[in-house]
Amino acid sequence: MFLIKFGGSVITDKTQPCVFKADVVDRLASEVQRAHKDVILIHGAGSFGHILAKQYRLHDGYKQKRQLKGAALTQAQVQQLNTLVLHALHAHHLPAVSLPAHVILSLRNHKPLRVDYSLFTRYLDMKFLPVSFGDVVLDTTLGFSICSGDLLMQLLAVKFKPEKVIFVLDEDGLYSANPKTDRSATFIQDTTVGELKQFTTRSNTHADVTKGMEGKLRTIAPIAKAGIDTILLNGNLHNRLYDTLQGKKVRQTVIHGEKV
Repeated sequence: MFLIKFGGSVITDKTQPCVFKADVVDRLASEVQRAHKDVILIHGAGSFGHILAKQYRLHDGYKQKRQLKGAALTQAQVQQLNTLVLHALHAHHLPAVSLPAHVILSLRNHKPLRVDYSLFTRYLDMKFLPVSFGDVVLDTTLGFSICSGDLLMQLLAVKFKPEKVIFVLDEDGLYSANPKTDRSATFIQDTTVGELKQFTTRSNTHADVTKGMEGKLRTIAPIAKAGIDTILLNGNLHNRLYDTLQGKKVRQTVIHGEKV
């Protein structure tokens, strides 16, 4: 089984509210279908969630009544995006079913409190393709907060021990600096969490990239500790995902799991 995340920057235009990249998601759905693998799919919220969540400061939890409207609108928008993703998967005859984060889990001060893994197990046993996504969820300390797609990836990877964890990005993988602004950036093809930690410690001259890499490390480190390889690849390029699912060598970053 493979655990895959479609990043919000790949499936939406994050510069504009609620812009869905239908052609990209249709192609990615086709690549999943052609690979004939068992999959759990997570997708980011992109411009369907982040803009409203930031506007209403939902990550800080419930502070004032106006946030209730913001939480409800954000939840509705990410479910709208989820429906669009499901339609693309269904068009390629994939039996995708939605398992919204706000249904399957709750948090306590941003940390997982309850996760209903049994729903994933039951759907997988019947050969469905479970799909979940970043969402606004109940939080016993904060009232509500944000469950990111990356947190879902961590939890599901550690629980189900997939063959590979794949993050579908809008870049080829990890670089030593931001390749969009720094021409000297070098591509990181194979690495470990330990090597990346050393890199972020040294690279204080690239604060934006270091911060981004530290965020990825927080996501990937628990996955690596479970002995699972994590792959970062470019979802904007044809067949990168398909070839990876087929075990072919392509340009990507592989962060190797620690031996267990």
